[in-house]
Amino acid sequence: MALKLNIDSVRRQLPNRQISFFESITSTMHEAAALSAAGCPSGTAVVAEEQTAGQGRHGHTWHSEPGAGLYVSVVLRLPLSPDSLPVLTLALGLAAAETIARATNLHPDLRWPNDIMLDERKTAGILVQLVDSVAIAGLGINVNHHAFPPEIAAEATSLRLATGHPQSREDLLAALLPAIDSFGRMLVEAGRQPILDQFTRRSSYALGKRVRVEMPGGTVTGITAGLDPSGFLKLRADDGSESLILAGGVRPV
Repeated sequence: MALKLNIDSVRRQLPNRQISFFESITSTMHEAAALSAAGCPSGTAVVAEEQTAGQGRHGHTWHSEPGAGLYVSVVLRLPLSPDSLPVLTLALGLAAAETIARATNLHPDLRWPNDIMLDERKTAGILVQLVDSVAIAGLGINVNHHAFPPEIAAEATSLRLATGHPQSREDLLAALLPAIDSFGRMLVEAGRQPILDQFTRRSSYALGKRVRVEMPGGTVTGITAGLDPSGFLKLRADDGSESLILAGGVRPV
């Protein structure tokens, strides 16, 4: 049986952080947006043992097995323009990847724009929404899952599966929230370029990888050619033409 998250331990490690904890909730994103509307401070986190309607990108759901993962949303009141949202997503990916790397000695890959990968399988995902000019950042990390539903088993993994032993969700959460603060501060104070540079270095997908991109109008194939200043992915097709990927599911060929 999965061990219950010891939220009191996390609160002791982060005494100045407002953390709302739920045994079960529809979505931490919804609750974070409600807290934001009520005026909560930046950095406020909503954590749940289970989400019954966890949100992923493009309306997908996030598999939120009770007691196995980290399901958290953070209210970020950052002085950023709305067009900085794509780079904020990249910054949160860096925060999550760095947290996982330090906790596990694994080397996560970053799949543009919002997936953290281990051995080509997804172990974490990020969703950022702007609600009344406040960024609501949702992060889901597969921590101690033993297995996954058949429909995602070939594409998903967990830190436990990757390392061969359980991981402390408390230590991960206590490290993740300050890392989010740090990368958010970097984006505000130093601008987009340091985030774009770090993401390009950390991601095998950003430059020189042959991928297919599933888009509403169909699938396109090409070689990734880096990120543009807004954080969008450049794709060079076989005929030499270059296009900008604003959204879509990127997969290796």
